[in-house]
Amino acid sequence: MEMDFEPPFLKIYNTLLEKNLGDNSENDLYSKVEGSEELPLIDLEKLNLEDPKREECMKEISEAASKWGFFQIINHGISNEILNKMISEQKKLFYQPFVNKLSAETVFNLSPKTYRWGNPCATNLRQLSWSEAFHFALTDIPNMDQHITLRSSLEDFATRMDTLAENLVEILALKVNMKSNHFQENYLPKSSFIRLNRYPPCPISSEVFGLLAHCDTSFLTILYQDSVGGLQLMKDGKWVDVKPNPSALVVNIGDLFQALSNDVYKSIKHRVVAAEEVERFSTAFFYCPFNDAVIQSENKPAVYKKFTLREYRQQTLNDVKETGDKVGLSRFVL
Repeated sequence: MEMDFEPPFLKIYNTLLEKNLGDNSENDLYSKVEGSEELPLIDLEKLNLEDPKREECMKEISEAASKWGFFQIINHGISNEILNKMISEQKKLFYQPFVNKLSAETVFNLSPKTYRWGNPCATNLRQLSWSEAFHFALTDIPNMDQHITLRSSLEDFATRMDTLAENLVEILALKVNMKSNHFQENYLPKSSFIRLNRYPPCPISSEVFGLLAHCDTSFLTILYQDSVGGLQLMKDGKWVDVKPNPSALVVNIGDLFQALSNDVYKSIKHRVVAAEEVERFSTAFFYCPFNDAVIQSENKPAVYKKFTLREYRQQTLNDVKETGDKVGLSRFVL
């Protein structure tokens, strides 16, 4: 018997399964993965030291953002206590009966589409994400009166992630000749959000992804993940496994920062593999401006025309509807 908290993937996607299972027209789904990589690991402790150590650390951050688009950070100032509490609250949430999760908006007093699973638009197995997620807008969290411990875990996590993201974007801004307070001046109030992810064990793990390949829209995303692993990113045209490091947070550049930096920083495609035996948890913080914030590089000649986050999100929705996928920044190239 399936546990009552598991989303009914096999039942709901039965038609896709019958149609596509074993149809490896593009060979094996994961055949193009080439080894595993250690992401650049940056010790933020050095930011508290005198120059040249501090300057060196800032340079490491901007180099990783331009060469990799991804890096790991340690001594980031977020205690294990806060991270562990977040994961334990997250598990309680995901282990609620599936029917309760479907009505999460009413149960938790939140915005529509707080709970997501699978991919309602999938027309074949390649478009199916074998995962479930809760998507919390930071502005929603204070309304969760019925769920005090979950609310306080989310608040602690969000407050510290926000400060960390703020510090990182200021450093990255300086390195592309922007004022360090550019974000404070142009992008408040923020529309940042937290996404709690669970990747259930998957009986057809060689046929589907845990999370489809995508680039993040945000300025910056900070991820806390367990030690199961499964994150892969595109490096030099090849997929590589990212080795999990339990004591580090993973940071990646989003589309908005790639546009703002005029392509100096890279928003890189990444995905999560499905695992047959184990479940995986991760918690992501997406640092975003308000919807009408104008994204425009101050560096000339500009690669992208100026756009607002609202326009970008709308374009993404249209593209997903028409092509089944997000097209992203190429839509805004001058």
